Amino acid sequence: MAAVRTALPDGLLFDVKNWLDITWDDDATDAKVSGLIASGMVYLDGKLGEQGDYTRDGLPRTLLMEYVRYARDSALDVFETNYRSMLLDMQNGRKVSAFELESAVPAQG
Repeated sequence: MAAVRTALPDGLLFDVKNWLDITWDDDATDAKVSGLIASGMVYLDGKLGEQGDYTRDGLPRTLLMEYVRYARDSALDVFETNYRSMLLDMQNGRKVSAFELESAVPAQG
């Protein structure tokens, strides 16, 4: 399911604004940051191959925070290059978890 800027996980907008040192509240800033968060979630979910958990500490959340920072600074053209190793680590972690789950299921025969 695609992220919707009006239905972000609880507390995520606050956390991202805190990460970006945005200490003020106004509707225009909240709308812009919410849109960047939603865009980042869609982008990262595509890289991950599944829906990421952006409410827990970990690579998906860290990458989302950085994606929003780069997008806000009009620097998305270098985001993937600068975070390639973390993106690959996130993808590999998902694949390892999937393999562990498959290996734990007894073979049916």
